[in-house]
Amino acid sequence: MLLLGIDIGTSFIKVSVVDANTQKSVASAQYPETENPITSLHSGWAEQSPEMWWEHTVHAIKKLIATNKFDPNKIAAIGISYQMHGLVVVDKSQNVLRDAIIWCDSRAVEIGELAFNKIGAETCSSCLLNSPGNFTASKLAWVKNNEPEIYKQIDKIMLPGDFIAMKLTAKITTTSSALSEGIFWDFKKDEISEDVINAFGFDHSLIPKVQELFSSHGKVSPEVAQQLGIPENIPVTYKAGDQPNNALSLNVLEPGEVAANAGTSGVIYAVTDKLFADKFSRVNSFVHVNHTSNEKRVGVLLCINGAAIMYSWAKKVCGENLSYKQMDELAATIKPGSDGLFVLPFGNGAERMLENKMIGAQIENIDLNKHTKAQIFRAVQEGIAFAFRYGLDIMRENNLHPSIIRAGRANLFLSDVFIQSFVNATGVSVELYENDGSVGAALGAGIGAGIYQSNAQAYVNFKPLHKFEPTNVDVYNELYSEWKRLLDEHLK
Repeated sequence: MLLLGIDIGTSFIKVSVVDANTQKSVASAQYPETENPITSLHSGWAEQSPEMWWEHTVHAIKKLIATNKFDPNKIAAIGISYQMHGLVVVDKSQNVLRDAIIWCDSRAVEIGELAFNKIGAETCSSCLLNSPGNFTASKLAWVKNNEPEIYKQIDKIMLPGDFIAMKLTAKITTTSSALSEGIFWDFKKDEISEDVINAFGFDHSLIPKVQELFSSHGKVSPEVAQQLGIPENIPVTYKAGDQPNNALSLNVLEPGEVAANAGTSGVIYAVTDKLFADKFSRVNSFVHVNHTSNEKRVGVLLCINGAAIMYSWAKKVCGENLSYKQMDELAATIKPGSDGLFVLPFGNGAERMLENKMIGAQIENIDLNKHTKAQIFRAVQEGIAFAFRYGLDIMRENNLHPSIIRAGRANLFLSDVFIQSFVNATGVSVELYENDGSVGAALGAGIGAGIYQSNAQAYVNFKPLHKFEPTNVDVYNELYSEWKRLLDEHLK
């Protein structure tokens, strides 16, 4: 029996088929090979075409099947992971009305702040666990205020994963987890927030049917099955935002367990059984995949918009003819501290952990006679690691103290320079695993389809590849102090 996982990333679509018995990937594919474009019509805006996601999903699945490593007829269920906080809007015929406003778009910050003041700090903190901020609800309000003709045509709003499930099944559903990441969810009442609906003047009919995260969200239609080369009626039994899904892929489901990811954005994601809110909304709380009204599981998410996207920028500017592995090898030739070069990687929209400030990315202390691309590559990786330390200290302020962090061997966690910088800057050990988002989505599909009788059964073969321990903490503490001093200057 096989499980298909689809991961809708910002940069590309990745798909994997997993053997349900071994929980191991049988085959994987991604599309495109280069990174997906982000449209930025104005400073701080970020949009992508939902139809592009679907087109690339089709290509990725066909590419996966073309490996001939598995029998598509044995696929029993489909799971979807997706980039969080995006806004997709469709009309009654399920036609997309405009490009998706994606997670790193900053246009709705002021709208979210007005809603925060209207709803009230106490209600936002205790019921929403967040400020409406720059999340999906505020982005929808931006469309309502600025594109009224489009707003009038909206039949349903969706998160990106809801959209891909719609394309597969022609059914539109959502989950409490998806709505919580859009700041539509009242945690105390376990229902859609009337406060948010009323503050923005939305109609309830815009929200799709809310279902359990692990449940059938429709079955693959005959037309799509023929297009993809898979059987019809395969159920979509799981869909979750990329960070809750990354946690699931790493078996981070219980209070005290922590996951990290260093893709386009950087994330630390801690699970708690408390309704948790940071007073400045610098870290955010969402319904975790296994949350129920009886057993609360809240995912506390620290997000750094500018993570691997900064390293990608360095590649375009300084390492266009180099692979990432070659960049890492050059970075490894430089000592910690990058010969005095420091990088603040905050050039990808408003940063929540900086209270929604946009300070841009900075390269500090450039010495034109000394610094080469090798120092730049190392300084970028160290700067991202220091940003993780800054965010982790915010989590520590809120009594979240991880002793070990689990991460998949992907993106920046492929680089030993980054991993060493991360563990030494944060002082926290890292366990590295093989799983990625598409594998996690496949495992989620198995849980949702009842193929696994318990969550634990999905992880019977789950073992770390390697554990990295801090070894150079004092040196990195000194470097971090200087990095933070430079950041504080820009935050004044």
